[in-house]
Amino acid sequence: MSDTLRLAVIIASVREGRFGPVVANWITEYARAHGGFEVDLIDLAEMELPHALPAVSPLMEPNPPRPAGMVDLTERLGAADAFIIVTPEFNRSYPSSLKAAIDWHFTQWNRKAIAFVGYSGNSGGILAIEHLRQVFNELHAHTVRSYVSLPRFYLLFDAEGKLLDPSGPEEAATAMLDELHWWSAALAAARTEPVSV
Repeated sequence: MSDTLRLAVIIASVREGRFGPVVANWITEYARAHGGFEVDLIDLAEMELPHALPAVSPLMEPNPPRPAGMVDLTERLGAADAFIIVTPEFNRSYPSSLKAAIDWHFTQWNRKAIAFVGYSGNSGGILAIEHLRQVFNELHAHTVRSYVSLPRFYLLFDAEGKLLDPSGPEEAATAMLDELHWWSAALAAARTEPVSV
């Protein structure tokens, strides 16, 4: 096992005019400055994500054949020890692009730590985050308790994508990254042991 923990930051929104890259660039820079991770920024808008999934059978292969345009995503998810999902909130939930990326993968999430940065008009993305906790629990991932919520995100950043008042978001991000680092290190070590049922 490598001593370096690999963190994938995932931009969930693929919507035209999206704000996701601004938020993702901020948390990516902050995670790199944290010093505990090697960070990979993944933009789902650059990936092939068909919503039609392969057929399910009782002997379902955990890594089914995937479209050629998804190979890079699969490899990068598989290489990660931890994830930060950067998600907006659409109609009290998260984007379908993210659900497609999740559902095309199985072992890539298994026994790994996941954190969330949410943004939206009023709730700061917390409803989307709560939905995602349920989904990742089914995939045997561990979602950390700490998160970053950015309500009225459009008032928080300047034209260069810098936070106007970083104190609150940075405090939340530090707590989240510290917790994510602890859990991802523990789970990375645990994944070297065989699973007993």
